[in-house]
Amino acid sequence: MQNIELSASMMCANYACLRDEVRNLEEAGIDIFHIDIMDGSFVDNFGMGYQDMAYIKNNTSKQVEAHLMVSKPYNYLDILFNLGIDIIYIHPEVDPDPATTIAKIHNHGIIAGIAINPGTSISTIEELLNTVDRVLVLGVNPGHAGRKYQTYVDKKIEKLLALKSEYNFEIYMDGAVTIERLNKWSLHGVKGFVLGTATLFKDDGKYKQNLANIKNNNLAMIKS
Repeated sequence: MQNIELSASMMCANYACLRDEVRNLEEAGIDIFHIDIMDGSFVDNFGMGYQDMAYIKNNTSKQVEAHLMVSKPYNYLDILFNLGIDIIYIHPEVDPDPATTIAKIHNHGIIAGIAINPGTSISTIEELLNTVDRVLVLGVNPGHAGRKYQTYVDKKIEKLLALKSEYNFEIYMDGAVTIERLNKWSLHGVKGFVLGTATLFKDDGKYKQNLANIKNNNLAMIKS
């Protein structure tokens, strides 16, 4: 059984006190800070500003990952390189040359991944699996927190699990990640989970308690 990685979806954080949010999440034991970058075009929302991203990166010892929900991901890479982002996900659905974008990310020594929407077929991105380190499977239609999980995504995860040894990538999940889904898919080989309002960001910021509940529940499930 592999050790899972847990990411904090910072679109769910309280921006009125970002310093406290970063410190409390790190002290609670989060593994990765997950930042959604949105341009109002690919999705109907806007994401965190570069100053906030820089603050997070400069004030944590944890990895910081960027999820580019933008129409032209290639144009954002140099900014992310300068910020020192550790992991970058792009959406191949809107990149005319995703292989070149992924290569540029790798050439800067950064972990590269693709994020795929619920409606994106595995058959359309299979060749890219040769080139990436990670695949981030979105369980909800992107752009806003708290959206409903699309149950047909389960079949997509099963297909990716069958391919991951052949292409040597890891699978991550983002969107409506409940404890039940985390337990189920971690047992089958999903490596990491982006946590939002369904688990981590609830009960008035009790991050340490919430994260402990997630980890203890997952450990109990593994041992059962």
